[in-house]
Amino acid sequence: MSEAKGIFKHIPNTITCLNLLSGCIAILLAMEGYLVGASILIFVASIFDFSDGLAARVLHAYSPMGKELDSMADMISFGFAPGVIALAYVKAAVLGSVSADIIPTELTYSQWALLLSAFIIPIFSALRLAKFNIDTRQSTSFIGVPTPANAMFWASLPLVMHFGNYPTIEGWLANPFVLLAAILVTSYLLVTEVPMFALKVKNLSWKDNKLRYLFLMTLVVIAILLKWLVVPLILFVYIIFSLIDNMSNKE
Repeated sequence: MSEAKGIFKHIPNTITCLNLLSGCIAILLAMEGYLVGASILIFVASIFDFSDGLAARVLHAYSPMGKELDSMADMISFGFAPGVIALAYVKAAVLGSVSADIIPTELTYSQWALLLSAFIIPIFSALRLAKFNIDTRQSTSFIGVPTPANAMFWASLPLVMHFGNYPTIEGWLANPFVLLAAILVTSYLLVTEVPMFALKVKNLSWKDNKLRYLFLMTLVVIAILLKWLVVPLILFVYIIFSLIDNMSNKE
């Protein structure tokens, strides 16, 4: 019996490692220009990220190692991987193609600055994760946008462009300064002091989860009206609902 318990206690960390593996493969695919595949694997990583915490609660298998491993996996899957996707779009906007060779001597300082700006995402993701680990205020909710939410915004862009027909968004993604603005804004949201509600639920009652149910219903309506555009809009709808929740709690 004790041997079985010993096996069960490793399940959450195993799931976390699957999160990490998904992130590593996503980075590899993004570096090779397969952005849709990279995006799908970031979403897969988010499922593992949710599941490891659930498994730890169900199996009572919390551990300091699991907490540190989870942060490291999140840094890869939701920090570095979306940064590489952002780099691919900036590279296409600056050099004309995701597959274009970066020749240092042929780039201007401004082009270098634009290309390297993509790594602001992993830097601020690391700051967000480190802050989360030591911030006792974030036991039941978040302060700032969680790294998985930011990662899914960037991962949604290749999916939207592949499965939908949005010439306006395609034009925005071809503009390096629009991409720079998106990088700066989303990175700032990671470390902002604005409280954000958590999606994890302790029960299914309407009273305790009213905000979460309304959030999900809003996403369903947007999906019906705007189809694939709902995916990148999830982040902004989440922020809006968090602000509404903050205002209602102050009343």
